[in-house]
Amino acid sequence: MSPTGSSSPDDAGAADGTEPVVDLVIAVHTAQRPVARAVASALDCRTPVRVTVVAHHVEPALVQANLESVVVPPWSSVRVLALSDGTRSPAGPFNLGLDAATARFVAVMGSDDRLAPGALDSWVALQRRTGAAVVVARLAHAGAGGAGTGAVVPTPPARPFRSTGLDGVRDRLSYRSAPLGLIERATLDRLAVRFTPGLEVGEDVEVVTRLWFSGAPIAFDRRGPAYLVQDDAGDRITYVSRPVADELEFVLRIVQADWFHGFAARQRAAVCTKMLRIHVFGVLGNREAEFWDGVERASLARVAAAVLDAAPGCEAVLSRADRAVLDAVVDVSVPVDEMLALGRARRRHGRPATLVPRDLRRIAAREAPLRLMAASVLV
Repeated sequence: MSPTGSSSPDDAGAADGTEPVVDLVIAVHTAQRPVARAVASALDCRTPVRVTVVAHHVEPALVQANLESVVVPPWSSVRVLALSDGTRSPAGPFNLGLDAATARFVAVMGSDDRLAPGALDSWVALQRRTGAAVVVARLAHAGAGGAGTGAVVPTPPARPFRSTGLDGVRDRLSYRSAPLGLIERATLDRLAVRFTPGLEVGEDVEVVTRLWFSGAPIAFDRRGPAYLVQDDAGDRITYVSRPVADELEFVLRIVQADWFHGFAARQRAAVCTKMLRIHVFGVLGNREAEFWDGVERASLARVAAAVLDAAPGCEAVLSRADRAVLDAVVDVSVPVDEMLALGRARRRHGRPATLVPRDLRRIAAREAPLRLMAASVLV
């Protein structure tokens, strides 16, 4: 890693020129991850940033060697920390990096993803204009061959054109399940929240759920340079099929937590509607019929029941197609093939069954399909 001879950063930097404005944490779990690409993209800004790469069960020297080609501007820095905690959970390395942060703002990033040039500058500029404690990044897929920007990821489906003063319910923030963007470190500390230790998936959902409904000011950088999701890492653990009890443990932890039951009813309903659509129904899309034995069916039914118990009536805004899936999930006597066929049918968007709820009085509800889809198109 070598410094550049580039000009100094603008006045976004710290007054003494030594403390970074942002501590950005990247967790790397194998020596094969393209972490140099991620680090280089994070440094492609004029904001003083300290990139902390946490080598998780990886020899730090291998990560250092991977980073040798990265050019570090004189106003920024890169460091490598090591962690061996005996788990495959990303929570440990992210928490280690967050605990080592001293800058006013923090950010996290996947080792196989990257930032579009100037993304971090855009987040900081928006924060300074608005005083936000959280700046939600615009998400997009990387372009063909990993270059440029591809299709936008339409989350969160916030109110059209809304970029400041976002509300967890009114702007459907729960559909953004990862804390991607800028977060005021003091806000994380005030909430006493970190990534959930031990979980291989969903370890970040409690973080964002607590943030979205914390009352902290939130802004959305909906037109700035994007956080780019890369799909070229074959060992990404998010995509591994697991038993339902493991895959959805984070859902149970959240909906059964005391802090969650302290939320207002409308807040719990917003979170639980999203959990049904994205997480409960999501496990039907990548598992074959042979997976669904009695144990797995019972596990899925138990999670769905817990979500419904945490926010009674949250299912009323779901489409008719979604309600049919939900009925099949909670009734384990429904044949597996029928449940999976209903799961496929709910993804055939545009049909009347996917557009309207059973109770037509809920057709214009904020979480009902028509308004949700319209907001998603406008992200």
